[in-house]
Amino acid sequence: MSRTPNQKQLNLRQAEKVLALALAHASPREADAIAETFASIAEFVKDLVGRQHQQTLESIVEALVPKVPPTPTALKEAAMLAQARTAVLESGEWLTAAQIAGLAGFSLSNPSAQPNKWKREGAIFALRHHGVDYFPAYGLDAASGYRPLKAMAPVLALFGQGKDSWGLAYWFMSANSFLAGKRPMDLLASDPQRVLTAAEDELQAVAHG
Repeated sequence: MSRTPNQKQLNLRQAEKVLALALAHASPREADAIAETFASIAEFVKDLVGRQHQQTLESIVEALVPKVPPTPTALKEAAMLAQARTAVLESGEWLTAAQIAGLAGFSLSNPSAQPNKWKREGAIFALRHHGVDYFPAYGLDAASGYRPLKAMAPVLALFGQGKDSWGLAYWFMSANSFLAGKRPMDLLASDPQRVLTAAEDELQAVAHG
């Protein structure tokens, strides 16, 4: 036996959602008891779901907000780092893999393949900025079809893990006393041995503190 509640029992005008449940072999009294049970727990379930939703939001917010407010020193360091990186990006021409592929005549179906291969092999480095790799134009030889300058690899190998990509960029763009105030990036193509010697001098200075 099944029983269908009438319009008054459902009170459709006030209910936000209606759950229809078919009860087989239930007497009217049993059906009423089951309906009352569902009605009594409806608000509890709704409140529980609401609390779970709020807890989820709180968890997301906590993950996005720093656990400890940044100190004035940390904020100052962050500002200085941002200025330094901006100076690096403005110091010369930086090319994406797609731009290099266009200049070098590579296939545009997978433009990052060859530049990424060069990076893995240590023939050139790249800055990772907003999820995009930017390669230094001064590290490419336009006369050889925009392949990496041969002088770049030994310099990168010399620094090894001592400098990350941003550290390398700072060094290449900075005036160097060993190079009579010139920047390594400006002499890499014309006087690669002096640049390599300047890199050796840099490492010795770091080693001796």
